Amino acid sequence: MEKVENNMYVSIHYKGTLNNGEVFDSSEGRMPLEILMGSGQLIKGFENSLMGMALKEKKTFTLAPEDAYGLREEKLLHNFPLSEVPPGANPEVGQLIGLQTPDGRQVPAQIIKIDNENIVLDLNHPLAGQALTFDIEVVGISNTPTQDQGGCGCTSSDNCNVGGGCGEGGCCC
Repeated sequence: MEKVENNMYVSIHYKGTLNNGEVFDSSEGRMPLEILMGSGQLIKGFENSLMGMALKEKKTFTLAPEDAYGLREEKLLHNFPLSEVPPGANPEVGQLIGLQTPDGRQVPAQIIKIDNENIVLDLNHPLAGQALTFDIEVVGISNTPTQDQGGCGCTSSDNCNVGGGCGEGGCCC
C-alpha cells in the first residue's frame, strides 16, 4: 500500500477549525488540495501529520501554535502615521489589508487601532497564537502532479488568508 512520502504529490480533503469550533478553511465543495510533500507548501506541523498516511486514510489532529503559525509577537504591531494612508482609502478597525515588502511580496496586516494621528497594524499571521484542528482525508498519492499547479503560489508564511482556499486567493494551511 502506497504511503505519503517526501517528493510525492498528495491530494487531500480537509477542514480546519479553531478551538471554538469555527471553521477557518475547508476544501468542501472544491477540488482537493494537492501538494508536493517536502516542498514547504504547508505549515510544518500539518505536513508532519500527513507523512506516512495511506490512500483513503482519515485523520484528525490538533497543532499547537508553535507547529502552525507561531505565537503572536508584540514586535509585529506597528504604528504608521495616518498621513501615509493612500488618498481615498477608508481604513476601519478589523480590516485586513495587504502590504507590499520592498522585494514585492504581499504581507497581510490587520488594522487594530486608529486614532487622530496614527493607524496601528498587526503583522502577525491572522492565525498566529491559535491551536488549529484539522480533519483530513488522503484522496490521492502520485509521483506526478494530477492538477494544474498554478495554485495560490503561497508558502507556509506568505499571503495566507483566513477562510480563503487556493481557489479563492488564499491558502488553507
